[in-house]
Amino acid sequence: MSNKQWRMPDTYVIIFFIVLLAAALTYVIPTGYFNVNYVVEDMDSNVIAVVEDNQTQDVDVEGTIYTIDTTDSSRTYVYLGEEEIGNIRKSKASALEIEGARVVQEYGDFENTGETKAIKVFEKWGDVGFLNYMFEGLVTGDKWGSAVGVVAFILVVGGAFGIILRTGSVDASIINLITKFSKADLVLIPLLFFVFSLGGAIFGMGEEAIPFAMIVVPLMISMGYDAIVGILITYGATQIGFATSWMNPFSVAIAQGIAGIQVGSGATFRIVMWIVFTAIGIAFTMFYGSRIKKDPLRSVAYESDHAYREEFSNKDLASNPLKLGHILVLLTIVLGIVWTVWGVQAHGYYIPEIATVFFTMGLVSGIIGVIFKLNDMAVNSIAESFKDGAKDLVGAALVVGMAQGIVLVLGHSSANSASVLNTILNGMANSLNGIPTALTAWIMYIMQSVFNFFVVSGSGQAALTMPLMAPLAELVGVTKQVAVLAFQLGDGFTNLIVPTSGCLMGVLGVARLDWNKWFKFQWKFQALLFVIASIFMFGAVIIGLA
Repeated sequence: MSNKQWRMPDTYVIIFFIVLLAAALTYVIPTGYFNVNYVVEDMDSNVIAVVEDNQTQDVDVEGTIYTIDTTDSSRTYVYLGEEEIGNIRKSKASALEIEGARVVQEYGDFENTGETKAIKVFEKWGDVGFLNYMFEGLVTGDKWGSAVGVVAFILVVGGAFGIILRTGSVDASIINLITKFSKADLVLIPLLFFVFSLGGAIFGMGEEAIPFAMIVVPLMISMGYDAIVGILITYGATQIGFATSWMNPFSVAIAQGIAGIQVGSGATFRIVMWIVFTAIGIAFTMFYGSRIKKDPLRSVAYESDHAYREEFSNKDLASNPLKLGHILVLLTIVLGIVWTVWGVQAHGYYIPEIATVFFTMGLVSGIIGVIFKLNDMAVNSIAESFKDGAKDLVGAALVVGMAQGIVLVLGHSSANSASVLNTILNGMANSLNGIPTALTAWIMYIMQSVFNFFVVSGSGQAALTMPLMAPLAELVGVTKQVAVLAFQLGDGFTNLIVPTSGCLMGVLGVARLDWNKWFKFQWKFQALLFVIASIFMFGAVIIGLA
């Protein structure tokens, strides 16, 4: 008799059944819509006027007459006389600053039509049926957001990082640190943890930790620690950076784009959060490591580490020296990050501009790699590594489109058009009525943590949950920025413990450590992260993070 183990269904399978459920709901849940208003308020949040959607109204702001035109289907325009002084993209729902005031999109009362709009199995002429969810989900939207813009963003950025990683500069820099500080563990451990955390924060380092674990894990064992210390320094640090990032293009940037808020906004809060969690991670790792060094038998990995204690050799660490070309590539990455931050803050860069910055980083890095023959790169290597990098993220890009298909099956995400999705959102909002705003945000964080068990992909989870969580947040008085924070904290930290994470299981495989032994250690660290993350969630609500 065969002993078959149960396997978690693939993300695509999960999405298919969610689409199937969504289609079934259209037969029983009536459609509804929200009355969307555009509130003109002064800088002290005092309401000057309220303009309903699909209306045009003149508003007096300190003696100056502005015209608010909400009749366009995609944008709300603000005019001073005949001159357009700004507009709000309705799908982004951002505020527009004008002299002495601002215009803010807000949800008004919910209207239930009392009628169902059952979806068909198949539709022609570009309409949405159940079987149309894949294609229509992928082509919906525009370059400014989900799904088309986000899909293109993922592929372009993935290709760019494919080129950067092909140069070997990231590998060489980390291995160089290991070589120089291999005998100074009190310096090496915090330094490596910081570098890997920074990698997780800047470019979503995760799977890249696996090959480094092959080096760091045996190195830590040779220094008197155990495999768990090596895992914490590599994969653990990347996920702390991933969870607290202010610019990760595969997580927080996608979530902000889908939520319709400025990519890169809230950076100051997140940088502080990253510093705090990285410091906590370093302190926890050093504390745990010191106990294991004093008594190796305390480690749950003591037996599995035996093979490494016999096999370890330091000879591989000197095989990848840091060259001038590597340094120039690293400098290109730094300059690209500075360019991105400056562009977001000074010129409102969004998905198209940020993707182009990353593409430029990859292109310049590739040219440097060819000139300096890094990893024997030739001109064709740039194209090949770009294709490989993009190929690695095709799965994540498709998830974004399929997840958008769920929204389309439920009747699209327009707040002021009748849909099943709006009825569901209203029901969820009503269930949270009476609950303090801070507690609501915390519940959203818990929901994201649980959901990560089923969909481990950061971009996939963002694509699945943010179309619901972002408007839900507005309905219950939580800012979209806080909703994104709940997503990234819930997604990132649980990556360290869920057995459905292929990356975690890969690192554990490299370290020769069973998941159940890892769980015995990790639940304590997970509890610490949960408590601190909860404090940050409450703090974000209190300060009005927006």
